[in-house]
Amino acid sequence: MSRKQQVPRPGLELGGDDTGCPILHVDMDAFFASVELRERPELAGTPVIIGVPGPRGVVLSATYEARRYGVHSAMPMTRALRLCPRATVIPPSHGKYAEVSRGVMSVFREITPEVEPVASDEAFLDVSGARRRLGPPAVIAALIRERVAAEHGITCSVGVANSKFVAKLASRHCKPDGLFVVPADRVVDFLHPLPVAALWGVGERTERSLARLGVRTVGDLARTPVATLRRELGQAAGAHLAELAWGRDERRVTPHTPDKSIGAEETFAVDVADPVEIRRELLRLSERVAARLRAGGHAGRTVSVKLRRADFSTLTRSRTLAGPTDVARELYAVACDLYAASGLEGTLIRLVGVRVENLLPAEGAPRQLSLTERENGWREAERAMDRAARRFGRDAVLPASLVRPRQEEE
Repeated sequence: MSRKQQVPRPGLELGGDDTGCPILHVDMDAFFASVELRERPELAGTPVIIGVPGPRGVVLSATYEARRYGVHSAMPMTRALRLCPRATVIPPSHGKYAEVSRGVMSVFREITPEVEPVASDEAFLDVSGARRRLGPPAVIAALIRERVAAEHGITCSVGVANSKFVAKLASRHCKPDGLFVVPADRVVDFLHPLPVAALWGVGERTERSLARLGVRTVGDLARTPVATLRRELGQAAGAHLAELAWGRDERRVTPHTPDKSIGAEETFAVDVADPVEIRRELLRLSERVAARLRAGGHAGRTVSVKLRRADFSTLTRSRTLAGPTDVARELYAVACDLYAASGLEGTLIRLVGVRVENLLPAEGAPRQLSLTERENGWREAERAMDRAARRFGRDAVLPASLVRPRQEEE
């Protein structure tokens, strides 16, 4: 029996007829947290928060058990732990998430070349060309969910619809670990009961403006004259929302455009002026960014450093290298030079960041060896560190300056 015959069509049971619905929106469920739970299965079913503990840390991801307490992404960690004091907090491992994301996107591209990543954990797919080979859209959606779970140990939710906008709402509708089809002839029935905030482009300010007009649902918006919306929200925004309220979204799935940059930043628990401590954080961030570059198969030529003072004013400095790199040692050397040239040594710093731009594929990218570097040198050593981190955890192998004395940990 073929794979196509083995996969049931749960989407039809959940939503209805998938005829004319070639657009899929696939969204990983609590992505960072789900990746961590693969290695910590004893925490399954418990509240888990991914983020850096401390008064200035923020939540990057949370399991649905933690979300029931009101915890959500971008929330200050202190507030999250007040809401859910029994949550387990796990520091993020960005290199690991990038590697899993790359594997999941590969699954999508084996289904169809028409894949548009939106973030590391979600993408739109146009499966029009895959129907003859794999079956109707709901069957393909079920196949994707099956493969992501089997090959990567995490779950995803899939919305199936006739447009990107409706497919994204459908995937949100069936979270977590679900599949939902919005039939082409029932788009308006699906949209109109939803709160107006469900529409793309409706933030808090727009929602307040619409509330003054008595518009609280998408149906209310659809029944409001376009001229009124344009007058209240502006010509472009008013017309855009009027179209969405009737499910009209003509945007096509645009295949992957390469990442423009990869970076990481850290807010200190207390403002820091000590250059030694700041350079140590620059090293930590350089290691993190380099690991993410290698996990994504990238190398980059432009290195930038972000320095935010205690008064929240921010300084950014960058340098373009002679050749691309994905080596933390090289990123760190440039970052330290940029910090030294910033004139902020000895100044209280609240946040530091390291970013690499002008990305290109690492394989085949020309590299200029330094006079003191052997042909098999730091890059190979750092790749070995990547393998150790995947097997034993991200802190298994660290530069000596990042290993704190035992008394600092206690």
